[in-house]
Amino acid sequence: MTSYTNATSVRLSNRTIESLATLIDQFEVLVDPLRAHRFGHEHSHSHEESATDVEADVLEAVRARAGEVHERLSHDNDVFCVEFAGSTGGGKTMLLERLIERAPDDETIGAVVGDVAGKDDATRLRSHGVQVENINTGKECHLDPTLVSQALEGFALEELDTLYLENVGNMVCPADFPLGANRRVLVVSTTEGDDVVRKHPMLVQTADLVVINKIDVAEVVGTDISRIKSDIENVAPETPVFETDAKGNVGIGALANALEADHDKHHHHRDESTH
Repeated sequence: MTSYTNATSVRLSNRTIESLATLIDQFEVLVDPLRAHRFGHEHSHSHEESATDVEADVLEAVRARAGEVHERLSHDNDVFCVEFAGSTGGGKTMLLERLIERAPDDETIGAVVGDVAGKDDATRLRSHGVQVENINTGKECHLDPTLVSQALEGFALEELDTLYLENVGNMVCPADFPLGANRRVLVVSTTEGDDVVRKHPMLVQTADLVVINKIDVAEVVGTDISRIKSDIENVAPETPVFETDAKGNVGIGALANALEADHDKHHHHRDESTH
């Protein structure tokens, strides 16, 4: 009896091991493309479709989804949408606060704020009287157009003039994930060092404008602003660059004017396309 029980246990254990092995193989197929994207590794497996091909398909689907968000905002509801990307602590939220403070009384503004956790930034923007939808991404290091699309359900889009998207603080992941905005503003801070652009060229190349913030402390932290500007010109020639001290409300006017000019171009282009 004992011998039979032991043999059965062995067979059950073997079946369990085989089942687990199958599940692990299936799991690897699903997560490998994501692992390759998030950590820059490629894992070779004998699958019909490589991880690189799957990743390309995923990113193409993301771009298509971003196009849908853009159509919904820009063309269907005439909303001018501006994304702010950059590291945590670079000053994205304060720059948005300054822009909101300068906005005309008749401009209706909304914001979608992305953070891994918490609602601190959303609370700050709400204190300025604008509607804010907060997105906590958990373990994800960026917003994506699906999350933005879901957040848009909370707005009466036909009543909005401007929508700001504040991405999760990160200088890597957002590069591959357009959100459907009319403009992407990249915020780099002097506190990140004057090599920040050289370390993150891909995100710089996706930006329509770059803001160098916290210029007031550049000398204190030993950062050469001219070096940052030179690096921007090297990796993304002719990209407009603005120098700001958001806390001291310095340089905000030039940034606001540039975005307002883009806003006007957006309306002009839309008016022409509807005639």
